Amino acid sequence: MELFILCVKIFFVRILDVSLGTVRMIITVKGNKLVASLIGFFEILVWFLIVKEALNTTETSIFIALSYSLGYATGTYIGGILSDKFVSGTLSVQVVLSNNNHKIVDKIREEGFAVSVVNVKGKEDHDKYMLFMEIDKKKINQLKYLIKSLDSKAFVVVNETKMVENGFFK
Repeated sequence: MELFILCVKIFFVRILDVSLGTVRMIITVKGNKLVASLIGFFEILVWFLIVKEALNTTETSIFIALSYSLGYATGTYIGGILSDKFVSGTLSVQVVLSNNNHKIVDKIREEGFAVSVVNVKGKEDHDKYMLFMEIDKKKINQLKYLIKSLDSKAFVVVNETKMVENGFFK
């Protein structure tokens, strides 16, 4: 029973510390160093305490290592979910349409997305539109579905944006 309680404790505490680490890394990349430092303090404090307990036990079961590893994997997954839910951000989206179709641009704008349009040449000198958009990352699935429904052959590139200043975006 003591081994079971230790394994459950290790599992859940690892989820906590790895989730904190995942969120800390994303916040660091976004440029908020102070908040990331505070999260890092608690992340390492929690990690240290559980590692100390796991290594100082008289138990020698493989289940301790499995609990530790499974907690890490689960924490990585949960940390990703938490960052998607609570860490805001914007995405830069570039779309090359399969042809010059202004109706597609109009429809995207009707859905509330700001679009800048540039004329580009395709592989065989075909005129095409390249669309530039900045959107809230929570809207990416809506935009991808919209583009796919309007032009199934569109070439889409999405990148995280570190900073946005001025302009309109959804």
